[in-house]
Amino acid sequence: MSEYHTPVLLDESISALLGDLSGTYIDVTFGGGGHAAEILSRLSPGGKLLAFDRDSDALANRPEDPRLELIHNNFRFVHNYVLALGCGPVDGILADLGVSSHQFDTAGRGFSFRYDAPLDMRMNRAGGPTAADLVNTASVEDLTRILRLYGEVEGARNIARLIVSARDKAPLRTTGQLDEALAKALPRQAAHKELARIYQALRIEVNQEMRALEQMLLGAAESLKPGGRLVVITYHSLEDRMVKNFIRTGNVDGREEKDVYGRIHAPLEAVGRKPVVPSEEEIAGNTRARSAKLRVAVKKEEEAA
Repeated sequence: MSEYHTPVLLDESISALLGDLSGTYIDVTFGGGGHAAEILSRLSPGGKLLAFDRDSDALANRPEDPRLELIHNNFRFVHNYVLALGCGPVDGILADLGVSSHQFDTAGRGFSFRYDAPLDMRMNRAGGPTAADLVNTASVEDLTRILRLYGEVEGARNIARLIVSARDKAPLRTTGQLDEALAKALPRQAAHKELARIYQALRIEVNQEMRALEQMLLGAAESLKPGGRLVVITYHSLEDRMVKNFIRTGNVDGREEKDVYGRIHAPLEAVGRKPVVPSEEEIAGNTRARSAKLRVAVKKEEEAA
C-alpha cells in the first residue's frame, strides 16, 4: 500500500474519526487503502466500513475483510449509497482529498509534468472528457476562469491565449506539448511551481473536484448520526476553504444563514479551533504531506432528523 500511496496524518485522522468501535464508518477516498486498513485494525468484529474510490486502479488494494464494502464510484454519491444500503446514519466519515501518489507517479495518467504522457488527468478513466479535450476546446475566457479559480495562476489570460494559439497550429495531446506551449510564459526561477498550479487547475476542472466535494460534504452531513464525526484532510487552499466554510456555516460559500434566534444554520460543529498539520518528522519522510491540513467536525444533536 505504501508504494501506491502513503497515508497522511494517519494516527491523527483515525483517532479523531473513531468512537464506537462496533459502529459503521465511511472512507470516501479509499486510494491505497492505508486509512481503511488502520480503521479496520481498530474496529471490533461487529464494526463496518464502507469505502469509495472512482479510480479502478484503487480496487486492487482491497483487503480481504468481510467488514469492508468497497464501492467503485464518486464520493459525491455517498448519501445515496447510505440510503440505498440502509447502513445509516453512520458514526464517522473520513475524506483524504487530493491526488494519490500512484496517480501522480503513473506516467500514462497525465497528472504530472514530470513525464511526457497523454493529457488525460481523469480519476475515473471509464469515461468523460480528458485534459486534452479541455485544452483543445475551451475558449480563452473559460480557460482563464479555470486557471484563476482553481490554480490561482498569475497571468492566467496570457497563458490561456498561449494554449489556444498552440492548439490552432496542432492539437495538444501530451503533457510535453502543453509544457512546450507554456514555456515562454513560465518564470525561470519558479517554472515548476507555476506548472503545478496550471496542472492543478486543469485536473480540478476535468474531474469536477470542487462540485464533487460540495456534494460529498452535504451528503456527509445528512449521513452522520448526532455526535458522528467528519474528518477531512485537504491539500490546497481552495478545498480547505470549502471544508472550513461548510463546517462553520453549512455551505461551502461561507454564507451565514441564521434562524429566527440568530443561530447559524449549520449541521456540524468544529472540533478544535485550528487544523491539525503534519509533524516535521512526517513531512521529512513524505514531502507530499507538507501542505496537508486536517479538520474535524461533529454532527450537532439539534440537527438530527
